[in-house]
Amino acid sequence: MTIRKLGMVLYRLLQLTFLATVYGWAVLDHAWWWMLPPIVAAYAIAIAVGARHLNDPLPSRPPVEIGPPVSGRWSALNSPADKTPSHGTHGYGQTYAIDVIADPEDHERPEFSALWPVMRRSSDFPAFGAPLLAVADATVVHAADRQRDHLSRNSLPGVAYLMLFEAWLRDLAGPSRIFGNHLVLDLGDGTYAAYAHLQRGSLTVRTGDRVVAGQQLARCGNSGNSTEPHLHFQLMDGPDLDTARGVPFTWRGVGVPAGGETFTAEPVGTEPAGARAGGAEAA
Repeated sequence: MTIRKLGMVLYRLLQLTFLATVYGWAVLDHAWWWMLPPIVAAYAIAIAVGARHLNDPLPSRPPVEIGPPVSGRWSALNSPADKTPSHGTHGYGQTYAIDVIADPEDHERPEFSALWPVMRRSSDFPAFGAPLLAVADATVVHAADRQRDHLSRNSLPGVAYLMLFEAWLRDLAGPSRIFGNHLVLDLGDGTYAAYAHLQRGSLTVRTGDRVVAGQQLARCGNSGNSTEPHLHFQLMDGPDLDTARGVPFTWRGVGVPAGGETFTAEPVGTEPAGARAGGAEAA
C-alpha cells in the first residue's frame, strides 16, 4: 500500500469516527461528548494535511492528444481551460477533469430552476443515453455500471441538498460513489482515461477488453455525484482514483473547450467541425 493510499484510508476512518462521535453526542444522551473536541481538531488537521500532501498535482507536463469521447454537439462545463484544478480539488485525479453536456439543436436542455421543479427525470436531458467513445486504442482496467441513475439536482434546493448532504456522504463512501458508474482505460505510457456518471447497464465492454479509438463503450448517465446527466472525463497517471493525479489532455479537432463553449465533435476518421462559441450553465 502506497503512502497516498494509506493516507486516504486513514482519512476515511477519521471521517467515520467523526460521524460516530457526533451521533453519540447528539443521539445517545451525550455519551461521547468529551470526544468531540479532539475529533473535530483531528478532522481539521487531516483536511489540511490531505489538501497539502495527498492531493498534490503532478509536475507540469505536455497535454496528451486523444480523440473526443463524444460525438455531435456538446457544451463544456468546469473546464481546465478556465482554471486548474477545474473542479476545485486535485483529489481523485481531477486536476484537468472536464464536464460536458449534450447540446443538440433539436432537443432543448431543461433550464436550471430557482425553486420548482426541484428534481427532474434523467430522460428529460439530451445527454442521457448519448453514446460515449474510446478516446484511443486502449485496455479496459475498470468497468462498473450497477449504480442507479438518480433524479437531477439542477435547481437551487437540489444543489443545496447535493452539496450539504449527499456529496459528503458519497465522499465518505469513496470515489466509486462520487464517480458513480465509471470506466477506466489504460492508454499506455502511464496514462489512464476515466469516464464518470455512466448510465446504469449501458457498458458494452468489461475489464480486460481491448478497445479501438472511436468504439462505443457505454452511454451517458446520471449516477454518482451528479446534478444532471453529463460526462465527467479526465486523464490521470494511474488506475486507482484514490491515488491518481491528473494529466492534461487535448481533444483532437476540438482542443480543450472552455466553460460555456459549444463544440462539435466528429466521429473518428472524419474531418473535425471545430469549436464555436455558445452558452451553458454549470452542472
